[in-house]
Amino acid sequence: MDDDALERAADAIRAGGLVVYPTETVYGLGADALDSDAVERVFAVKRRDRSKPVSFAVPRFERALEAGYVRASERERAFADEFLPGPVTLLCERQESIPDVLTAGRNRVGVRVPDWEPAIELLERAARPITATSANVSGEPSARQVGDVSETVRDAAVVLDGGETPGTESTVVEVASGEIHRRGALADDIEAWLADRSG
Repeated sequence: MDDDALERAADAIRAGGLVVYPTETVYGLGADALDSDAVERVFAVKRRDRSKPVSFAVPRFERALEAGYVRASERERAFADEFLPGPVTLLCERQESIPDVLTAGRNRVGVRVPDWEPAIELLERAARPITATSANVSGEPSARQVGDVSETVRDAAVVLDGGETPGTESTVVEVASGEIHRRGALADDIEAWLADRSG
């Protein structure tokens, strides 16, 4: 992926715009996760129910801690060391910098660290946490290539074409309660990790 395309996408994020970007799961719809108006645009373009929270992505899990986006227990940090970066969304306690619209008012927020170079490069250049939600209209299938992304979404965003993505959505896990909220990639490994460390 060329520098110009990545720079255009990073500029769009910093300006409050939307970006369609490839990950090791499916194409994501990115916006500045700290900008309530930008997050509102994500919900509007996806026609997503405002009661359903959206996760955010960072280039390293430590960034989310250092920047004061979330707090993490020792157990959550150990989980992150084991599974991140990778196709996993880890629910952590949010801090005040995370807007209510992102979490639908909940006190936990999903943290995603993609294991996909173009996504990491975009996150580094934008220097912002970016929304990590699939680039589709709610109810429609997730997109593995740019051509699968709904025209409604494509027309509203800068599009980074990274070819075809692997396609299995991330597993969403709440380590604090030992609960898997959505089974996806690595779900069996995560279940085993949680079972080994229960009690």
